[in-house]
Parts: sequence; C-alpha cells; structure tokens
Amino acid sequence: MSQQILTVLEYMEKEKGIPRSEMVKAISEAIAMAAKKSVNAEQVLEVFINPKTGALKAYTILAVVDSVSDTNKEIHVQRAREENPAAKLGDVIRREVDPVILGRIAAQAARHAIGQSVREHERARVTSQYERHIGKILSGTILRREVRENRFSGGGQTTDFVVSVGGTEGMLAQRDIIPGEEFRVGDGVRAILVGLGGSGFGPMLILSRTSSKFVAALLQLEIPELGDGTVEVVRLVRDAGYRTKIAVRSRDARVDPVGACVGSHGIRIKNITKELGGEKIDVIAYSDDPLKFFCEALRPAIPQNIHTDAANQQIRFEVPESDLALVIGRGGKNARLTSKLLNWRLDIATANSGQAKFDMSVQKAAESLIANIGLSSDCASRLIAVGITTAEALDGVTVSDLADAGLEVRDAVAAVDAYKKYKKNRDGDGSAAAESDKLQSHR
Repeated sequence: MSQQILTVLEYMEKEKGIPRSEMVKAISEAIAMAAKKSVNAEQVLEVFINPKTGALKAYTILAVVDSVSDTNKEIHVQRAREENPAAKLGDVIRREVDPVILGRIAAQAARHAIGQSVREHERARVTSQYERHIGKILSGTILRREVRENRFSGGGQTTDFVVSVGGTEGMLAQRDIIPGEEFRVGDGVRAILVGLGGSGFGPMLILSRTSSKFVAALLQLEIPELGDGTVEVVRLVRDAGYRTKIAVRSRDARVDPVGACVGSHGIRIKNITKELGGEKIDVIAYSDDPLKFFCEALRPAIPQNIHTDAANQQIRFEVPESDLALVIGRGGKNARLTSKLLNWRLDIATANSGQAKFDMSVQKAAESLIANIGLSSDCASRLIAVGITTAEALDGVTVSDLADAGLEVRDAVAAVDAYKKYKKNRDGDGSAAAESDKLQSHR
C-alpha cells in the first residue's frame, strides 16, 4: 500500500502538476471518512501519510476523562497514564490502528480521492486558463460524437459533439449547432466559448455556433472598424441558420457603417456567411429616429401608410403586394426578426388592401341600387361616383340636381323616375288609399 501511494504521489506531481501535499491531504481525509462510515463508525479516526515514503498510519482518538461514558471515544485517566505517564484530564490519547484492518476500504477511498483531486485540479486549471476567454472564438477538432436519449422536447435522440481545444475537452451540443450542419470526427470547427461546465469525466468548455455572440465575435474579427471602435454594433438579432440582422452606426461621420461592414464587393460579409453555412446577414444603418430606423430595416421594400403607436410599441403599415413575401419571410421569420431588431410589434398589410375594401363597398352599393330601384349597372356606377350610394339618398333629388352634379340628363331622368317607382312600391297600400280618397272628393 505504501509503495502504491508513493507511486501515485510522484505521478500526480510530475504529470498532473498537483502538489504532493494536496494529494496527501485528500487521500488521508478520504480514508478517514470511509473508515468512519464502516468499521470504525463510533470512533474518531485520524490518518497520516508520509509524503516521502507513502507510509500510511491510522490512529483512533480517545479523550482522557475521569468517568467513561463511551469507550469508543473516551479513556479513563488512570488507563491513559499506563500508555502515557504524562496524560492528564482533557488530553487525548492516540492509539495506532493496524492499516491492514482498513483493508479494501483504504484502497477504494484512496482511488476515489485521487480521482476527485484530479478532477478538481483540472477544473481549477481550465477555469484559470479559459475563464478570460469566455465570449471569444476558439478553434478545435471534433473528438467524438455522443448520442443520447432526449428526455425533453418530445423525446428522441440528440447528437452532441465533444471537441478537443488545446488539450481540453469542449462540448458542442446539438442545440448549439447551426441547423443543417454535419460534422465528422477529425473535422475542424470554430465556436464561441459561452461558459465553463463540468461532467462526471472532468471540466468542459461549453461551446456554441448558434449564439448571437458568435456572429458578433466573427464581425469583430473580420471588420477592423468594429475592432477599433470606429463602427459600433448597436443591435444584433439572429435566427441561426436562417438570418442575422445587425444595426450599426459610425462614430466618424466620414465612415459609412454599412459599407465598412459589408466590405468591397461584399467580401467581408461573404466570409462570415461562409462560416455560418450560408446564413444571410442584413446590415442596417441604425438611427435614433424610430421611423427612419424602421424604413432602413425594411429596405429594399418601401413601407406606405405608416401609423405608429408609441404607447403600445406598434407600427402599422402597408407594402406593395410584390414586396409582402420579402417583408414577412419564410414562415414569418423575417418579420419576427425585424420586430425584434426594432423592438416594435409590426402590423403588416398589402398596399392595395384599403383599395380592396373600398372596391368592395362600391360593389355592394351598386348591387343595392340595381336590386332596389332597378337601375342599370352603368347608371348605378355613375350615381355612386357623385356620392349617391343608397336609394334613400335620391329622396327629394331632382333631375336638375343630378345634372348639376355631373350626370348626363338621360341618366339623371332614369334615376329620378326609378326612385319614384321604388318609393311608390315601397309605400304601397298607404299611397293607394290616399289616391282613392282624392278621387272621391272630386266627385
């Protein structure tokens, strides 16, 4: 046992960089704890390991008292003096325990302590080395695939990838992989470090390619004006695998922020798009004026009939039907991203929707005039054009009135005559009775 412990201490010190004193303390405490939980559950136990030889010694600790109530923890002062003549009340007696008694317990505890110490040391090393790199892009190599059952999101399987980054393992989970991406063992990969985690196998770097911060970091690498602060990314929203929208502004009036980000012939954005597997990137000039910023965000579509509701952070607007699919995007994704970028809710309609409603009203009015007073469709349309949309609107109107409004005389006469017939039929029996009374009076 002593030789085994000494070998472990030397290996850990040389290969893992764990100080011998730390390993000695960890193994000693682990053996004492394991022994207390098993063969010496009622006793106080101390374990010592010689860091030079690996020799293991164990002791039970007994308190010196004048009246013993627990023989596992106490010893009478007279018996204590038989082992140590200088013993007095309040002292402790250390009685050596044969390490062989600990047997398998000591070996198992030592292995556990060694494994735990290695993990803690590795975790501390990884934290010290990579904590300052959170938010930065790291390059690594796909080490292996890990397929596991997904207990959430309806079950099924998820495929995560373990990535080797400078001798440290990182995790690229399926949710952090851009939709459509496929990796094989040995492939190189770049991702942003979003945090540090741990597993039963040791510390892990948590990596992501779907985070908005990944795109932001790529922009910083590709665009010098962002790195030196000349151009600033004000807002960035992303639907990984589909589209990223970034709003930028310049701190130097001589620098076009959109042009700086796009680059000559779009080369800068193309490089980033390639890294993202073809994901589209929209670069938009930011403005503190919400309406101006909104119009920039919708380009090349041109919004019309814009109405803003600042209290509810909502914008209602219309676009030509030819631009509707462009503004909304596949499954409404583009509209949602634009809404997130602006931080306003969007209410979108086609530019001809208002005209369509008007046309519908005109059609209904014409049908009513044709059905009620028997006008021709052409005559009904001309009446509607001058504001006559119902039969009742002709009450008291003369041919002269309609002619003055712009109707031809024949249409005016037709309309007035048709209304008189309509009114007579509508009044029905009441009009007939009145006419009969009039005839009787003449007789």
